[in-house]
Amino acid sequence: MSDADSPEERFDETTTWPDLGIALYDRLTGRNAEIEYEFEDMNVFVPSKAGEGAEHAHWRLDGTLTITTREQRD
Repeated sequence: MSDADSPEERFDETTTWPDLGIALYDRLTGRNAEIEYEFEDMNVFVPSKAGEGAEHAHWRLDGTLTITTREQRD
Protein backbone atom coordinates (compact mmCIF):
# COMPACT_ATOMS: atom_id res chain seq x y z
CA MET A 1 0.00 0.00 0.00
CA SER A 2 1.54 3.30 -1.04
CA ASP A 3 0.75 6.83 0.12
CA ALA A 4 -0.25 7.67 -3.47
CA ASP A 5 -3.19 5.24 -3.38
CA SER A 6 -6.58 6.86 -2.87
CA PRO A 7 -8.56 5.93 0.27
CA GLU A 8 -11.02 4.04 -1.95
CA GLU A 9 -8.20 1.95 -3.44
CA ARG A 10 -6.77 1.21 0.01
CA PHE A 11 -10.23 0.26 1.36
CA ASP A 12 -10.63 -2.36 -1.38
CA GLU A 13 -7.19 -3.89 -0.66
CA THR A 14 -7.38 -4.34 3.12
CA THR A 15 -6.16 -7.66 4.46
CA THR A 16 -5.54 -6.87 8.15
CA TRP A 17 -7.47 -5.14 10.95
CA PRO A 18 -5.02 -2.19 11.09
CA ASP A 19 -5.32 -1.71 7.30
CA LEU A 20 -9.10 -1.78 7.59
CA GLY A 21 -9.05 0.82 10.38
CA ILE A 22 -6.75 3.14 8.42
CA ALA A 23 -8.79 2.80 5.22
CA LEU A 24 -12.06 3.36 7.05
CA TYR A 25 -10.71 6.47 8.82
CA ASP A 26 -9.35 7.82 5.51
CA ARG A 27 -12.70 7.27 3.83
CA LEU A 28 -14.70 8.97 6.61
CA THR A 29 -12.38 11.92 7.31
CA GLY A 30 -13.74 15.14 5.86
CA ARG A 31 -17.30 13.87 5.93
CA ASN A 32 -17.85 14.70 9.61
CA ALA A 33 -18.56 11.03 10.16
CA GLU A 34 -19.13 9.38 13.47
CA ILE A 35 -18.84 5.71 14.34
CA GLU A 36 -20.38 4.46 17.55
CA TYR A 37 -19.75 1.07 19.11
CA GLU A 38 -21.61 -0.29 22.11
CA PHE A 39 -20.04 -2.98 24.25
CA GLU A 40 -21.67 -5.04 26.94
CA ASP A 41 -19.25 -6.96 29.14
CA MET A 42 -16.68 -7.45 26.36
CA ASN A 43 -13.32 -8.86 27.49
CA VAL A 44 -10.16 -8.21 25.48
CA PHE A 45 -6.69 -9.53 26.22
CA VAL A 46 -4.18 -7.06 24.77
CA PRO A 47 -0.68 -8.45 24.10
CA SER A 48 2.37 -6.54 25.31
CA LYS A 49 4.25 -7.45 22.13
CA ALA A 50 3.94 -9.51 18.97
CA GLY A 51 5.03 -13.12 19.03
CA GLU A 52 5.17 -15.93 21.53
CA GLY A 53 5.64 -15.27 25.22
CA ALA A 54 3.79 -11.96 25.26
CA GLU A 55 2.07 -10.94 28.48
CA HIS A 56 -1.54 -9.83 28.17
CA ALA A 57 -3.41 -6.97 29.80
CA HIS A 58 -7.09 -7.68 30.53
CA TRP A 59 -9.40 -4.92 29.36
CA ARG A 60 -13.11 -5.03 30.13
CA LEU A 61 -15.33 -2.85 27.97
CA ASP A 62 -18.84 -2.01 29.05
CA GLY A 63 -20.27 1.12 27.49
CA THR A 64 -20.01 3.20 24.35
CA LEU A 65 -16.96 4.11 22.28
CA THR A 66 -17.48 6.93 19.78
CA ILE A 67 -14.96 7.72 17.03
CA THR A 68 -15.42 11.03 15.23
CA THR A 69 -13.48 12.07 12.14
CA ARG A 70 -12.78 15.65 11.14
CA GLU A 71 -10.55 17.44 8.70
CA GLN A 72 -7.60 19.15 10.36
CA ARG A 73 -7.86 22.92 10.29
CA ASP A 74 -4.66 24.95 10.06
